[in-house]
Amino acid sequence: MKRLFPIFGLLTAILLSFAVYEALVAAPTEQTMGNVQRIFYYHVPSAWTAFLLFFINFICSIQYLVRPNPIADKVANWTVIAIAILACLAAFVYRPLPEGIEPSAVATTGLMIAGLYFLIKKYFSRERADALAVVSAEVGVVFCTVVLVTGPLWARPVWGIWWTWDVRLTSTLVLWLIYISYLMLRRFSSSGQTPIMAAALAVFGALDVPLVYFSIWIFRTQHPQPVIGGGGSIDPRMLRVLLINWLAFLCFAALVCWSRYRLEILRREVEETQALEALLEPRRPR
Repeated sequence: MKRLFPIFGLLTAILLSFAVYEALVAAPTEQTMGNVQRIFYYHVPSAWTAFLLFFINFICSIQYLVRPNPIADKVANWTVIAIAILACLAAFVYRPLPEGIEPSAVATTGLMIAGLYFLIKKYFSRERADALAVVSAEVGVVFCTVVLVTGPLWARPVWGIWWTWDVRLTSTLVLWLIYISYLMLRRFSSSGQTPIMAAALAVFGALDVPLVYFSIWIFRTQHPQPVIGGGGSIDPRMLRVLLINWLAFLCFAALVCWSRYRLEILRREVEETQALEALLEPRRPR
């Protein structure tokens, strides 16, 4: 695995460079907004990547909470399976789905939730799942920060204002604050119950992700409607560049998470060793 890291890093650097070229040079210029629209190729992939990382944090937090209890663990397993089955049934049996939501997307999402849940359960112990939760939250906050920075930079020349208390903008800010609170809890709390409290906070915070995503369908917002689904449309050349940038961001996020996860595991091993040495060290007479 150590030999794969530099190779993956090199491939990611090449992909990021190609994505920059595609976004700033190759992509066609939007007729209404002009070149400022090119922020779109960083704003949207950053949001999608942050959502995925927060979802991984959510799954790891659920597993950290339920694994000590065999009954709760079994209930969680069957709940995930039920979600996948219901998603497939809703996609191909229930009609009509909300406008802009494709049946294949619903079914794929349900299957991906189940697949990711059981992959993490198989390859990560309870403690390592907790470490992955911390890492995914840290990197997710970075990408969410990019979203909150690029949004106003895009809004100022288009809307004439830096910020408005729009439902999507406000819910995204709340999401960022929740996970900042999660990281502060992990960093500054020394209680033995900190991982459990942080996992509970992560489960609560993940509930805001669907609100952020579906807010422009549910509420009348100033934020533009989605260009993919929801009746929106996008030039195929722009869609190609968008997906290339998202792939580059996903690879970069995976690279950072990989490196940060290794450091987190090493940090925990050092702390365990130091704690064990402190217990075994003979007490000095006063």
